[in-house]
Amino acid sequence: MKAWEIISDGGIDALHLAERPEPEPGHGEVKIRVRANTINYRDLSTILDPVSRNIPYPQIANSDCAGEIVSIGPGVTGFSAGDRVMGQLVQTWIDGSIAARDMANSLGGTLDGVLAEYVVLPATGIVRMPSHMSFEQAATLPCAALTAWNCLIAQCRILPGQDVLFLGTGGVSIFGLQIARMAGARAIVTSSDDAKLERARALGADDTVNYRKVPDWENAVLDLTGGRGVDASIEVGGAATLPKTIAATRTGGSIALIGVLTKGQIDPTAIMRKSIHLHGVYCGSRRMFEEMVAAFEQARIEPEIYQVLDFGDARQAYRTMLEASHIGKIVIRV
Repeated sequence: MKAWEIISDGGIDALHLAERPEPEPGHGEVKIRVRANTINYRDLSTILDPVSRNIPYPQIANSDCAGEIVSIGPGVTGFSAGDRVMGQLVQTWIDGSIAARDMANSLGGTLDGVLAEYVVLPATGIVRMPSHMSFEQAATLPCAALTAWNCLIAQCRILPGQDVLFLGTGGVSIFGLQIARMAGARAIVTSSDDAKLERARALGADDTVNYRKVPDWENAVLDLTGGRGVDASIEVGGAATLPKTIAATRTGGSIALIGVLTKGQIDPTAIMRKSIHLHGVYCGSRRMFEEMVAAFEQARIEPEIYQVLDFGDARQAYRTMLEASHIGKIVIRV
């Protein structure tokens, strides 16, 4: 089979299209014919800087996939050949709170990734696709969508009528927007790009703020909420943007922190004074994944896909991610 491998710290151009033996499932495992991958910022960062992440060479890239089961190993129950499934990013996180061992069992990080024609995964590390989605659509769910679901539903516990803030228009923020609308919440989205904000409004955003035109965007968010602040926020920027997000979030509100794109020092005083609930979020459990799939099926959620490229054009897919001009997910069809 063919697989895209990280073989050095040479970045995107150093990705290697390798020939590997087709894997075969062992006890409790399934063999999946991969049909689609999607790219997350995490995957791009791993390729650009594998050294700091202790990536062993060679390692198959990427973390999100969807495909069909072609064979099952001994001891597998609940799945059969032909089932359409997605890989679970954190392979050992089944339910409850995440543990240290789960952090060490992530596809495309500590474990081989899924940018290959076939992968073998434990049956406990896969979830059935939503019945209404294509492989390309379903491949967008394992990281970005599940992270947004964990942030809003499991951690912040948003309710109908509440106000929710999304920074930027990356994969998690766009899925978060769709989840917020599904839950009956009001969505406020920020971006530096008016075209992206226009697309966010088309996807259901109630209000938008261009933070390049309005540097004190937290005040704009406060104005939109009558001075109260939003009930929940998804923070993707990190230390440099967190103070503004705290200011834009109501007293007693919740912030889900998923990104550390910016550097700086964090003063916890404002968190304490406003009794902010600050949640560090790393994807989600298998149980959350299954609950999200059921909700997406009922609501007929359609993932926002920016571009679909062929397997041989994987390097270009990462270059597109690096340019950061897209909105929605970049898909690689296998």
